[in-house]
This record gives sequence, structure tokens and C-alpha cells, in this order.
Amino acid sequence: MTATRRFLRPGIASVTAVAVLLGLTSCNSPAPSKTATGAGTGAMAGAVVGGLGAGATGGNTSTGVLAGAAAGALIGGVVGMVKDSKERKEQDRLAQERAYQQELARKRAEEAKRKAEIEEELAVTQGFRISEMELADAQKKVQQANERLQKLKEERTAALNKKRSLDEANEKLLLTEAEIARMEEELARLKSDDAAATALAPASAAGSDRTSTPSAGSNKAPGAP
Repeated sequence: MTATRRFLRPGIASVTAVAVLLGLTSCNSPAPSKTATGAGTGAMAGAVVGGLGAGATGGNTSTGVLAGAAAGALIGGVVGMVKDSKERKEQDRLAQERAYQQELARKRAEEAKRKAEIEEELAVTQGFRISEMELADAQKKVQQANERLQKLKEERTAALNKKRSLDEANEKLLLTEAEIARMEEELARLKSDDAAATALAPASAAGSDRTSTPSAGSNKAPGAP
């Protein structure tokens, strides 16, 4: 057990030294690549495994550490190199795609500019062929068309106003007729009630007179012949 500890202590010290050295190297690099990172990680793992393995088998711990670090660095470097290659390919693809899109946009802009220039030149050529009389005639036609359009709009507005006025008149007529019917019914009821009251008034008066006038027999004294 004591011998094993004696072997392990130098191995652990060597592994620690290698890890610190690789860590400082990675920290000093501003942006380490995947290859360097993989090599450093592999070297640290290899150094640990090599040192522990050599110490456990009774071999030279320092030699085991160095051999493990070298093997780990090689394997880690290969893995990191593959990752770097993939990233570079992806970046190249994206760069090519951006360049293609930029070139396509530039070509489209140039094509649109050339088309506009051709259309402008064609318009200038046609303008030289237009006479003043032709221009005046076209402007007169435009004015007449505008006047015709304005007249049609006025006719449409007048027809719409007539329809609205007729609808309002019909609505008012219905309301007025309904009010007339209501008032006629009310007045007829009131007249009927007044006629009934007038017919009952003379009968009531006659009954009242008979009640207030005494009879001849009632004025005689008791016992008189």
C-alpha cells in the first residue's frame, strides 16, 4: 500500500502539472480552435489515465503521464480537427449563400434600372412624335370626360336624395295617419260619453223635483176633514 502511494504521488503531481500547463495555454489563446481544445482536453485525460495506470502497474509514472498525454492529445486533436472542418464547411456554405443573395440582388437592381432607362428613352422618343394639336385634343377630351363624370355623379346624388325624401315622406304619412286614427277614436269616445251624460241629466232633474214638492194631503193638520 505504501509503495503504491509512492508511485501515485509523483503521477498525480505530474498530471497536475500537465493540466495546469494545458489550462494556461488554452487561457492565453483568445479564441482556441476545436483542434487545440480537443488536444488539450485529450492530453489532460490521457495524462491522468497514463499516470494512474503506470503507478498502478509499478512503472515510471512520469513516462506514463507523458505517454498518456501524447496519446490523449493526438486523439483529442483529431476529434477537434473534425469539428473544425465541419464548422469551416458550414461557414463557407453560409458565406457562399450570402454572396449569392447579394449578387442576385445587385443583378436585379441593375436590371430594374436598365428597364427604367429604356422605358424613359422610349417615352422621350414618343414625345417627339406628339404634336401640339394632338396634345390639346387629348386634354380637351379629358376635360369633357371629367365634366360628364361630374354630371353623372350629380344625377346619381339627386336620385338618391329623391329616394330618401320619398321614404321620409311615406314614414311621416304613416305616423300622421296613425295619429289621426288615434285622435278620431279618442274624440268619438269622448262625444259618446258626453251624450250619455246629457241624456241622463233631465231624468235626474225630474226625480229631484218630485222629491222636493209636497203633496196637498200632506199639508192638512191631523184630524182635519
